[in-house]
Amino acid sequence: MLLGFKTELYPNNKQKTLLAKHAGVARHAYNWGLWLTKNILNHNFNNPSGKLKFPTAIDLHKLLVAMVKPNNYWYYEVSIGCASICFEVFIRWLEALL
Repeated sequence: MLLGFKTELYPNNKQKTLLAKHAGVARHAYNWGLWLTKNILNHNFNNPSGKLKFPTAIDLHKLLVAMVKPNNYWYYEVSIGCASICFEVFIRWLEALL
């Protein structure tokens, strides 16, 4: 038997700001992973002999830390977990497509 509970949140202004920042980082990380994957697909389509492998969630996270975080200081204002979970969801979505 499944039970469901409805919960309402009443965040204060500081919590609303943190929620918005986490959502923004997750959105940016997801879109960045999508952009990178589209570039890999285009490369593999144009170069059948030199195909690149698709990155895993761990690979995406390592690339994000190396390439994106130094240029975007606001990534350091939130928990890194939101980007990591975002990549896991993205990889599951990508595997469902392929």
